This record gives sequence, C-alpha cells and structure tokens, in this order.
Amino acid sequence: MPKATRFSFDGGAATYVGTAILGILITTLTLGICYPFAVVLTERWRCKHTSIDGQRLVFTGTAIGLFGRWVLWWFLTVVTFGIFLFWVVPRLQQWRTVNTNFAVPVAPISSWAPNVLAAS
Repeated sequence: MPKATRFSFDGGAATYVGTAILGILITTLTLGICYPFAVVLTERWRCKHTSIDGQRLVFTGTAIGLFGRWVLWWFLTVVTFGIFLFWVVPRLQQWRTVNTNFAVPVAPISSWAPNVLAAS
C-alpha cells in the first residue's frame, strides 16, 4: 500500500528561474532596499506550488507591509557592519511564516477533534 503524501510541491525550474532572476535584479539594482519585493515574489511562487494534505498554501504578505521594517533592518545592518543580520534573519522568517496561510480556511483542530480529556 503506497504511503500517503502529506506535503506536495509542483513547481518547476523554468518558473523558479524567472522568479529568482527578477528578484535578484530588483534587489541588486536597488542595493537591497527593495528586497521585500523579491521576498514577496519568491514566497508567492513557493506557496502557489505547495500543498499540505491537499490544501494549497497562499502567501498574504505584501512588500509594502515589510518595507518599513526592512529599511530599518537594512540601516541597522549597515551601521553594525552586518552583526544585526543575526536578528534580521529570524524576524524575516517569522514574517514569512505569519503571512503564509491555507488558501481555503481550515477549521481549528479543537472544533473537529474528539475531546479526549472530557471523557476522563
């Protein structure tokens, strides 16, 4: 019996290369200031091609929503000669995670799972 696949990814190299090149160009030509636009491009591509238990992911973050924080992080990274990057990387990952959702809302586990503790 085949093992059930919980996670699936259907992205291809051609669309990824196009997205990556555009993101690199945006970041390079603006010296990193417009990096949030590249992040949103790549995250939308990743979510568009990813599903968990048959549910497609969607990225809801916007570059404008990250831009103010990014300019501050960029400035602090330059001023501290890169040391502040140790704080930027986890915060950026947190922002990506918070803005990644299921395309169709999924009911919370507590609403459909049997209440085991109530039986005791």
